Amino acid sequence: MANGDTTAQSGPTTTDTGEANPQPTSFPPVDNQCAVPANKNIEFVLDIPLQVTVQIGSTRMLIRELLQLGQGSVIELNKLAGEPMEVLVNNKLVARGEVVVVNEKFGIRLTDVVSPNQRIQQLG
Repeated sequence: MANGDTTAQSGPTTTDTGEANPQPTSFPPVDNQCAVPANKNIEFVLDIPLQVTVQIGSTRMLIRELLQLGQGSVIELNKLAGEPMEVLVNNKLVARGEVVVVNEKFGIRLTDVVSPNQRIQQLG
């Protein structure tokens, strides 16, 4: 407090005995005018990229069997022909569907979407 400045110090001070003497702190009032509206909050997450995978089946193999694979080898999967494919988003099941062809590319037509409650249970 030089040059005759008489404003109080902010933060704790010490007494002559060296003990801390905490001072009350004041904060500016909260102004909600700068808050982002609720619909803007969802806009923030809409551009986050996610990995979408369609799984047609799986199997387990020994390393010996894997090393014997060659061109023309067939790997038998655990799903039956015509059984719905699984749609995974970031490795979490979100839907099942059937394979379709769209403009000469594979696609999937959703036949069953996992409920939001089931999706939340998968997270835990």
